[in-house]
Amino acid sequence: MSPRTSEQFNEMRESAQHKIMDTALDLFANVGYYPTSISQIAKKAGISKGLMYNYFESKESLLREIVFRGVDSFTESFDPNRDGILTKDELILFIRESFKLVRKHRDYWKLYFSLMMQSSVLEVFADDFELRVEQLMSMLTNYFREQNNGNPEVEMRFFIVTLEGIAMNFVMDPAGFPLDKMEQRLIELYS
Repeated sequence: MSPRTSEQFNEMRESAQHKIMDTALDLFANVGYYPTSISQIAKKAGISKGLMYNYFESKESLLREIVFRGVDSFTESFDPNRDGILTKDELILFIRESFKLVRKHRDYWKLYFSLMMQSSVLEVFADDFELRVEQLMSMLTNYFREQNNGNPEVEMRFFIVTLEGIAMNFVMDPAGFPLDKMEQRLIELYS
């Protein structure tokens, strides 16, 4: 058997890291952040507790990685050409992509909403979180200003809380909540 290449080691490391994050996400979302221990995550992921610390220095750093992986995937479709100017087509794309993410990653959003209600946990990532969404909020405000909206900051906040409220309701009742109709209604509202 030939020795592994550095590329193979990197793939193995990345695979293990994703497995740990996916396992922790499942446990944090369904059991809770505080009740979940590093030992439980390691056991469910099928690795040793010591190996966990090769990837993440603490439970807090693991949580930060999970939160920011989700935030980054959420904001990735926002201003896709990265010119700093949001167009109507880009806003509609952002709405569509946001709904796809909510459908695909329900556990992430379940965790996200539960964390937003726990100020002591929120402190683990609040500083960087605010920086990451600040640009999104600023571009949305500018977009609504360009649309001659009477109060662009209020409209920006309305848009965000509407999107979050729809996602939260879907997370709580995925079988009964009319997500497709809500997506279409939001697109109609902003088209």
